[in-house]
Amino acid sequence: MRQMNPRNLSALLGICLLAAPISQEKDQTMELHQIMESYAEFKLKSDPTFATYIGDHRYDDKLKDSSERAFNEDIEKVKDYLAQSEKIDAKTLSESDRTSLLVFQRVLRDRIEGASFKPYLFPISQQEGPHITFPEIVSYHPFNTPKDYENYIARLNSFPKQIDDVIAGMKKGVSEGLVPARINIEETIPQIKIHIVTDPTKSEFYKPAARIPADFPQNARDETTKRTSDAIRNSIVPAYQKLLDFVEKEYLPEGRKEAGIWSLPRGDEWYKFLLRANTTTDLTPQQIFDIGKKELEWIHRDMNEIKSRVGFQGTLPEFIQYLRTSPKFYYSTKDSLLDGFRQILRKMDARMPELFGRLPKSKLDVKEIEDYRADAAPDAYYYAAPVDFSRPAYVYVNPSNLNMRPKYTVEALAYHEGIPGHHLQGCIQQEMENLPKFRRFEWFTVFGEGWALYSEFLPKELGFYSDPYSDFGRLTLQAWRATRLVVDPGIHHFKWTREQAIDFFKANTGLSEHNIIAEVDRYIAWPGQAISYKIGQLKIKELREKAQKELGNKFDIRAFHDELLEEGCLPLDILEKRINDWIAEVKSRP
Repeated sequence: MRQMNPRNLSALLGICLLAAPISQEKDQTMELHQIMESYAEFKLKSDPTFATYIGDHRYDDKLKDSSERAFNEDIEKVKDYLAQSEKIDAKTLSESDRTSLLVFQRVLRDRIEGASFKPYLFPISQQEGPHITFPEIVSYHPFNTPKDYENYIARLNSFPKQIDDVIAGMKKGVSEGLVPARINIEETIPQIKIHIVTDPTKSEFYKPAARIPADFPQNARDETTKRTSDAIRNSIVPAYQKLLDFVEKEYLPEGRKEAGIWSLPRGDEWYKFLLRANTTTDLTPQQIFDIGKKELEWIHRDMNEIKSRVGFQGTLPEFIQYLRTSPKFYYSTKDSLLDGFRQILRKMDARMPELFGRLPKSKLDVKEIEDYRADAAPDAYYYAAPVDFSRPAYVYVNPSNLNMRPKYTVEALAYHEGIPGHHLQGCIQQEMENLPKFRRFEWFTVFGEGWALYSEFLPKELGFYSDPYSDFGRLTLQAWRATRLVVDPGIHHFKWTREQAIDFFKANTGLSEHNIIAEVDRYIAWPGQAISYKIGQLKIKELREKAQKELGNKFDIRAFHDELLEEGCLPLDILEKRINDWIAEVKSRP
C-alpha cells in the first residue's frame, strides 16, 4: 500500500474542510426550495379554482373545501411548513433565497395569526364569498374540449356542498357573536337573488354552454347543453335559494348594528393584526389617521390650484359638486366608457419603454363587469392573465350607473388598474421564473396596491393628464386613498358610524355619492385592507426620492423601477433593504 505524502494529506484535509460548509449550504438551499415547492403545491391543491385561475389545470373538476375541518387542517399544515422553515440557517443562503425565506415565514406567520380570529365564520359579504366569486369561473375556466366541460359541470354539482359548509360557518359565527355588519349582509341579497332563475339558459352559469366550440360532435353538444342545464336547475339554483333563505331569515337579523370591527370579540386586537398584515408595518391606528389628514392637506391645495386654473369662482366643495352633477363629465353609453379606457391604455403602452426596461409579455384588454356583481363592484379592477397566456389580462370596467362614473377619473384609473399599474407589476412577478413558485403568485397588498397608486402619477411625468379635469381626477383618486387612512381607523378604532364616514368622504373627495357609499361599505367589510394603498405608495415615493438624492446623475428611472419590481411583491421592510443595497451598489460603480 502506497503511503500518502504529508503535504498531499494536508491539502486534502483543507479541501474537505472547505467542502463541508459548501455542501451544507447546498443542502440548506435545496431543503428550503423543497419546502417552498411543497407549500406551493399544497396551496394550489387546497384552492382548486385559484389553480385554474393562474393556468394550472390539474384540479379543474374541484372546488375549495370550505368546511371548518378543512380550514383547521390547512392551518396545521401551515404550522408544519413554518416549523420546517425555521430549521433553515439563513446565513447559508444566497441573498435571493434569504429574501424568499423571510417572505415565506412572513406569509405563514400572518396566516397562522389570522386564523386565530376564525375568518371562516365570516365567509360572505358584498365583497367576497362563493356567491360572487364562483360565477367568475366562467371567465377563466377553460372551455376547449369535452373534458373541460365535464370538469366545469362537476364543479357546478359540487357547489351545494360548498354552500352547506359556508352556512355551517355562518351559524357557528352567530353562536359565537362573530357576524358581519348588517349593511354588508343586506348587500349580499341581490347578489344571491340574481342567480335564482327559472330558466337555466338565463343563468350566468349557462354562458359556456352557449359557446360550445364548433368542432364538437352534435351529440356531445346536446349532451353538454343538457347536463349544464340540469346542473343549474338541480345544483346551482337550489344552493343559491338555500343560501338566500338562510341569509334573509336567520343571518340578517343577527347582523351587528355597529359598523366597526371593534364591536366584535377581540375586535381591537383583530384590527391591529389586520393593519400589520396589510401594511407590513407597526403603524398604529392613530398614526395612520394622522398620515391621512396630512396627505389631504397637500391634495386639497393642488385641487384648489386646478380649480383656479379652469376659472371656477366658487369654493372647492362647490367645484366638486359641480363636477358631480354636470352631465358633460359623464359618458352617455357604456361603449364610450370602455373605449375611453382602451384609448388611454393604448397611448400609455407606446410610452412604457421610457420608464421601464422590462415590460410584460401578457396582452391586456378591457372588459365589462358582469351585471350580477356590478352594483357592489368598484369603477374598475384588474384581472391577471394565466401563466400560459391562454387568455389576456383584463381591466374590468363597471358600466352600471353611468351617471356615477365620471370621465375625469378614467385616466388615473386606467393607469392604476392597467399600465403602468397592476398589469406591469403583476405580469413581471408572474413571469419571474427564477422566483420560487409560491412567490410568483404571492400578494402583499401594501406593495401591489402601493405600486399601482404610485403608477397613477408616472404618466404625468411623460406629459399625460393634459386635460386639467383629468388631472383633478388624479387628485380625486389621491384624496380617495388618503381619506381611507382617516375613515378606516375612524370606523374600526375610533368608533365612527357609517354616516360619519360617508360625510367625511363627501367633504374631502370628488367621488360620486354612489361610489362613496360603496367604498365605505367596502371598508366595513374589509377592515384595514384599503389602508395599504397609500402606505405602500408613500414608501415607494420615499425610496425613489432617496435614490435620486444619493445617486445624482447616476440615477436611472428605468433601472430603479426594474429593481423595485425584480423580486415581486415584498413586505415594505424587505423592499427598503433591497433598494438601499441597490443604491449602495450603484454608488460604488466607477
